[in-house]
Amino acid sequence: MSSGEHNASGSMVGYLYQADWCLLELIRRGPDRPDLAISLEMHDDVAWDEGGTPRELLQTKHHLNSNAGLGDKDKDLWKTVLVWINAGSPGDSHGPRLGLVSTSVAADDSAAGLLRPDERRKADEALRRLDKAAAESTNEVTKKAREKYLALTPAERGAFVERIFVLDGAPRIGDVEAELRKALWNALPTDHEDMFMGLVWKWWHGVSLDMLQGRRSGITAAAARAEIAGIRNRFGDDDLPTTVELADVDTEGVLLAHENSPFVHQLRWVRCNSINLRKAIIDYYRAVEQTVDWVDDDLIGLHELKRFEEELRDEWGRHFADMVEDLGENASDDDKIAVGKNLLRQLRDSTSVSVRPKYNDAFFARGKRHELADRGSLGWHPDFQSLMENLLISTARQSQA
Repeated sequence: MSSGEHNASGSMVGYLYQADWCLLELIRRGPDRPDLAISLEMHDDVAWDEGGTPRELLQTKHHLNSNAGLGDKDKDLWKTVLVWINAGSPGDSHGPRLGLVSTSVAADDSAAGLLRPDERRKADEALRRLDKAAAESTNEVTKKAREKYLALTPAERGAFVERIFVLDGAPRIGDVEAELRKALWNALPTDHEDMFMGLVWKWWHGVSLDMLQGRRSGITAAAARAEIAGIRNRFGDDDLPTTVELADVDTEGVLLAHENSPFVHQLRWVRCNSINLRKAIIDYYRAVEQTVDWVDDDLIGLHELKRFEEELRDEWGRHFADMVEDLGENASDDDKIAVGKNLLRQLRDSTSVSVRPKYNDAFFARGKRHELADRGSLGWHPDFQSLMENLLISTARQSQA
């Protein structure tokens, strides 16, 4: 790997770590500050704010080496100092707390080690060590930061250092998941922990992206708690989690794979327009894949799915019987197509049958109807049964040719 590729890889890990650690911080400390909001890349790497005013600024540093970056003269420490000085009013004793989060472990007698937020904290001694390092270091990388630090008055430096706290030994990026599971242990649904965590991360990565792209300023601890509780509730007996989202579908690949499926022919027999035909294929695909996910994770039994299909077919049967009765014996082909299209639209928009009482993602029932149509268990055109028989005969002949 070239140095450029290595730097790019390191930067990517840093951004991912920043976002992932932010969620862990939100869950761990949220109970003590439910009305405060956490943000990414707004006031700092991570920040807690109240009504738009920052209360705590956090810099995150991810290292593979547990001893990197926290010595008195190390560049990570001084880069962070420079960021905070440039943020303005470093000597304001009433300014926001300044936190350095690092996967490295500081030596107990270092300035960083002396700024831990515990009984070992000795801010006066840390100040003395930082003053000494700033004056004695010859590192060109940290020169600007040290000069700006020394340009502060002794009182300003004292107030500045008093606001700093160091959270060393933070979990590395590969360990954040395990720590988050511990923090959420009482919310984890038994036997479905992996799917639950996958949905939590999926939600959080969407929130993170919105914050990084400026579409939202932050999220309060209370809002995060409500969202995670909502995800947890989907694992109850009266609901189900949706794991196959529309955004995850390879649309063109799915359309190509199913363009000659029997349920697609059924839609064409009632002249379904191209837009709704595409949507129907996606609904079908999502319903099939969602069923697999639920069954594989033991979230639903085959008997429950069978009952749901029977209820869908019963609903269809009532509408189909009324359609045929109203159509009459001498209906033209155009009349049959028109009533079939109307039946399709009626049931497409029907929400009277659901797989679970609180499950309301409409794609699943729509897709299941197309799955039943694919088997020939239901149809839209009044003559769908004979049309399906002809289709099967034609398909068999083509395969033998």
